[in-house]
Amino acid sequence: MKKRNGDALKTTKVGYEHMKDPLLNIASSTPLEERDTLKLRGLIPSGYIPLNLNVERSMQLLRSKISSLEKYIFLQSIQDTDERLYYAILANHTEEVMPIVYTPTVGEACQRFSSIYRGTVRGLFLSISDAGSIRSILDNWPTNDVSTIVVTDGERILGLGDLGVNGMGISIGKLALYTACGGIHPSKTLPVHIDVGTNNDSLLDDPFYLGLRQKRERGPSYDALIQEFFEAVQDKFGRNVLIQFEDFGNTNAFRLLKKYQDKSCTFNDDIQGTAAVVLGGLIASKAKTSIDLSDHTFLFSGAGEAGVGIAELIAYSISVETGCSLEEARKKIFFVDSKGLVTKSRLSSLQHHKLEYAHDVEYCPNLSTAVTKIRPTALIGVSAKPSTFTKEICEQMAKRNKWPLIFALSNPTSKAECTAAEAYEWTNGQAIFSSGSPFDPVTLVDGRTFVPGQGNNAYVFPGIGLGAIASGATKITQHDMYVASKTLASLVEDEQIKQGCFYPPLSSIRSVSAHIAAAVAENHYKSGVATLPQPSNLLAHIQSLMYNPLDG
Repeated sequence: MKKRNGDALKTTKVGYEHMKDPLLNIASSTPLEERDTLKLRGLIPSGYIPLNLNVERSMQLLRSKISSLEKYIFLQSIQDTDERLYYAILANHTEEVMPIVYTPTVGEACQRFSSIYRGTVRGLFLSISDAGSIRSILDNWPTNDVSTIVVTDGERILGLGDLGVNGMGISIGKLALYTACGGIHPSKTLPVHIDVGTNNDSLLDDPFYLGLRQKRERGPSYDALIQEFFEAVQDKFGRNVLIQFEDFGNTNAFRLLKKYQDKSCTFNDDIQGTAAVVLGGLIASKAKTSIDLSDHTFLFSGAGEAGVGIAELIAYSISVETGCSLEEARKKIFFVDSKGLVTKSRLSSLQHHKLEYAHDVEYCPNLSTAVTKIRPTALIGVSAKPSTFTKEICEQMAKRNKWPLIFALSNPTSKAECTAAEAYEWTNGQAIFSSGSPFDPVTLVDGRTFVPGQGNNAYVFPGIGLGAIASGATKITQHDMYVASKTLASLVEDEQIKQGCFYPPLSSIRSVSAHIAAAVAENHYKSGVATLPQPSNLLAHIQSLMYNPLDG
């Protein structure tokens, strides 16, 4: 029996079989005294390289790769053979490698998933053809000890649209961050793709496409498959297994979340995780603007699941902090969709998730007109349409606000509503800017340098998940998201604020995750959804649970 990070890995695997298991294999970092017992002598070079040195060797190789996709494939090849090394790289070089394993590179990796697929077992592929057999298929997974699942049907991958089975790259990437940032042991994570077809004709015509070659299934058979999946994973892995919805389309995302959020320990990261990280940045911005959340006027460009999720959490926060109703709080929030300002005059044609934001105001045909009429203090982009925040719009925001909030959140970088440089240059450095994918620091002609904040969901979802696991939560609520946001904002230091950044440095993300997990778990105990005994020191307990790949 081998023990690592307090987790006993019971195995009889030795020799070649041991080396073929990426959870066990550490190759040249295997201590010399263990090689005979594990029957590894002769299967690896005679020299011993400590894990931390192997990390640096790998980073040198990574940096020699020319394209981001080559770097992604290189890191995936390490994950396929030596997960401890892979997570040591992620944990120790988070800021450098996160844009490779997640946004923006994961977008290209998803688009190319079928072409770069290497046949490695990494997650479960379930399809509509498997209906009625999901529970038995789950038994093909090698362990019953799974705490964290990320599931997608691939319909709305980032801002790239319907990628079908290629969307599995998102589930894999998100779970890599659960481990690297939240310390959840990789053996307890399970990426899942539910294949119900795709409406992407280019994929259906691609001879290398690995998914079902049919249009997307809708209606009762789709719903029955999702229900079968939820029931099967709870039967297999336990009632409290964390199930994160990822990149479902607007048609299904809201209604599935509503259906399962009180029956399962589940949340939708696009709706709720995005909301929590954005709210955290908005709360932190008060240190610069001196404006309370309730005194802002918010205008969203884009009215999909991410935008409405952010709006709902903002409204919830205003309601909690001022005592007003949700209906009253929503009056501070406006949306522009592809047809113009969402207003009461458009009620008959609006999708259900936009109805609460159809205010009785004058209709505006586009974003520029809406900025003039609504006079927002905060402009939030979730449209997946680049260059939506034009020079004219940014100048309008700066003219009316001393510190305009301009959040260009669409992913990947190519979909951002404006760049960091544009936001700072067009507002003469007044903008409080944040983006969904990373941008480099910007130096204006007068010498001022700004470090743009990245509203990356990785700041919150690993901590939310870790908190739920630590408390044995039966469900995750809107108040958990609010607590996560407030905790995130409290961890932004003066140094970041002076640089124009309203998020903590990514280098501290494991500490951020631990603090968020402790705050969320405490809320679980207060609200009565926790099922595990409450430790006397939640933060210390959670830190003790976190997998550290550098530990022996």
